[in-house]
Amino acid sequence: MENNDTCCLAKILKVIDILQKECSNECVSEGCDRPFLGLNGCYIYNTRPVTLYTRSGNLFTVNYYQNNQLATSSVFRVENVKGCCATLRILNTPTVEDPSTYTATSEFVTVNLECFCILRCLDDTFLEI
Repeated sequence: MENNDTCCLAKILKVIDILQKECSNECVSEGCDRPFLGLNGCYIYNTRPVTLYTRSGNLFTVNYYQNNQLATSSVFRVENVKGCCATLRILNTPTVEDPSTYTATSEFVTVNLECFCILRCLDDTFLEI
């Protein structure tokens, strides 16, 4: 049996995954593991975008294809967490004009969370998935 006590990022990402799947309509405070996703007026969020940093302190980025062109992103949506592995959906990064807008891609990565030491949660948002 796997010891998840050493994988605190997995615990936080599992909370985020559950929150995204259960989307609440209550107002919230700050923090990655706050008990529900926020809302803006009547617009309910369904995603808490995250970024990860490697043990050496580098921002984790992946390449993906968008409209047949190679792109790079460092922003992800948690789709599943099992043990210390997470499946993350790659999000198109925000534009300069509107830095809080993300779009979901149909591309995913599976990562070993033991390879990361920093998790940064970004502002909750709504994604068409």
